[in-house]
Amino acid sequence: MSELIDVHVPDIGDASDVEVIEILVAEGDVVELEASLITLESDKATMEIPSPVSGRVREIVVKLGDKVSEGNIILRLESEALPSQAEPDAGESKPQETIKSESSPTAPSESQPEEVENSAAEAEPMHSTPAPPRSSPTAHINEAGFKKAHASPSVRRFARELGADVSLITGSGPKGRILKEDVQAFVKQALSGVGVAGGQGKGTPAAGGAGIPPIPAIDFSQFGPVERIELSRIKKLTASNLHRAWLNIPLVTHHDEADITETEAFRKSLKQEAEVRGLRITLLAFIAKALASTLKAYPRFNASLTPEGDGLFLKKYIHIGIAVDTPDGLVVPVIRDVDQKSIYALAEEMADISQRARNKKLKPADMQGGSISISSLGGIGGTAFTPLVNAPEVAILGVTRSKMQPVWNGSEFAPRLMLPLDLSYDHRVIDGAEAARFMVHLCQILADVRRALLDD
Repeated sequence: MSELIDVHVPDIGDASDVEVIEILVAEGDVVELEASLITLESDKATMEIPSPVSGRVREIVVKLGDKVSEGNIILRLESEALPSQAEPDAGESKPQETIKSESSPTAPSESQPEEVENSAAEAEPMHSTPAPPRSSPTAHINEAGFKKAHASPSVRRFARELGADVSLITGSGPKGRILKEDVQAFVKQALSGVGVAGGQGKGTPAAGGAGIPPIPAIDFSQFGPVERIELSRIKKLTASNLHRAWLNIPLVTHHDEADITETEAFRKSLKQEAEVRGLRITLLAFIAKALASTLKAYPRFNASLTPEGDGLFLKKYIHIGIAVDTPDGLVVPVIRDVDQKSIYALAEEMADISQRARNKKLKPADMQGGSISISSLGGIGGTAFTPLVNAPEVAILGVTRSKMQPVWNGSEFAPRLMLPLDLSYDHRVIDGAEAARFMVHLCQILADVRRALLDD
């Protein structure tokens, strides 16, 4: 026969008025004996309050931010267990505690509690044994940063089961605490391959991950008037992805110049024909075509590291990401099968994805599966820059504005239109000699686009 049981805050030592920072169940949930119900945080420790019996949650009395002490009711359970189960022996069903170190908000205890999370629709409880870490874009966990992240033991365990590094996740909970929802959002982005290895969309990654000293907070209003504006969701995602790439990829940038005098003359000769088709052909279409040809000659650049970092996935397709500047930030839609498309087809598709990007019409699938990316600043200016690799890709090509320069041809200086190129690459996969050969090949094709027709 079922009975309604009040679940109280157990003996939590000398602590009182401890804040409820996490509610791990919902009304209607079926919970097992010892399953974690809520998380409390004092000045010195983080504690998960376990369930004294198996049953169904009928009413949650507390809410996030409440202050509770020993004996306060936190929720009511409907239980079919024997009455003796409601009063466990001394030492049982004690809150699981995580002592904070001076260098981090929370640090996991040596024995973390096992947690079972069930929905009301599930009659059979999930196994409480954590699943082994899965191979995923987030499989490499920095243990030092993981231990310092501001998250409860249950969230840490949940993140570890998914292979997610909580040191790369920004929390949306009280005081920046990482919640289960933050981990889920982080993993979803990592698996979608958006722009990059990821953020959770709750904010930019906090400095201080992986043992890096954080930048101190400053009250700028003490120096004069200030205005705070929120970053767009795209900028938050981009910041998280770039931060992860910067921390994980040993980056090198190789700079070169391509003589595009003949290619630019050919492009201009197509202007009238393109207008008849309703198109505007930019140099970017030729660069993408030349890049596709170069990837065929150097397939190591069209690859991604395995999650373990001990092998490569060589891609048999050529999909190129094109960075698009939008009012909300940078996005990188992907053009597929670039090697199989004409200059006209590429020009039409580039115009379409740019328009959809600026109108927020891109789908997640439009930004996945790239072989390599192009970031072009040619329409703005500059002479060189260092683009960051769009992981899990291993290289990215940067382009700045071309300019006419005197070039020695063996007998005299002749005016030539030179295009600055910047190739950033993952040094774990590509060495300097390979990058130099790659760029020489690319520059040769850009100097004479007919070479792109020689692909096997």
